[in-house]
Amino acid sequence: MKRLFSILAITGLMTFGNVQAQEETVDSTAAAVTEQVAEEPVVEETPAVVESADEAAAEEVSFTQELKQRFIEGGPGFMGIVLICLILGLAIAIERIIYLNLSTTNTKKLVGDVEDALNSGGIDAAKEVARNTAGPVASIYYQGLDRYSHGLDSAEKSIVAYGGVQMGQLEKNVSWISLFIALAPMLGFMGTVIGMIQAFDKIQSAGSMDASLVAGGIKVALLTTVFGLIVAIILQIFYNYIVAKIDSIVNDMEDASISLVDMLSDYSKK
Repeated sequence: MKRLFSILAITGLMTFGNVQAQEETVDSTAAAVTEQVAEEPVVEETPAVVESADEAAAEEVSFTQELKQRFIEGGPGFMGIVLICLILGLAIAIERIIYLNLSTTNTKKLVGDVEDALNSGGIDAAKEVARNTAGPVASIYYQGLDRYSHGLDSAEKSIVAYGGVQMGQLEKNVSWISLFIALAPMLGFMGTVIGMIQAFDKIQSAGSMDASLVAGGIKVALLTTVFGLIVAIILQIFYNYIVAKIDSIVNDMEDASISLVDMLSDYSKK
């Protein structure tokens, strides 16, 4: 019995020692993890996001300022004339676009309304429909219907003649846009030539080839060319849109004129 109690006591002591050793191991591991977490730096993302936003805003502002600075460096003479070409060209282009959009009508609906009015109420009813409709097509219809009392041939000639008048109204001032398109790059090239002449004059006066002497003149030459080409490109886009719009309206006018002649021919046979 004494030996049995001795064995149990030794076993208990060994178990207690193992448990105490495990607890010490766990405590040391937890302390190491805590120290490692404390040593790791805390990454703050908010200042980086703010700095990137500030850099983007600074780049945007610098682009505007640089564009202004480049324009001033190009010289007030030619750069001012190029700017005037851009302003006048855009003013005419916007005016033409507004006029052409107001001149665009639903041609199919107009043809149907005039035909119904002609069949139900005669020439006077058809003229009233054309009078109350805006656009060049309605104006041509009114002139043709108004001349029908002088005969079908007279009405057809009136349609053709007034169609030419309306086409001239659509193309009004468009030639000025083409002039500014050609004038802007020519002014830029002239500024280039003058800038190069000034650069060579400085070389001749100095008697030696130095990059600092000719850099200013060459920079002015290149800036005037660039701004002249930019103005020409912008106005060319508006010009092509206007020409395409005019062609579309003219095609509608021609188709509607043919339909009106056919309607008047059928009406005269009744």
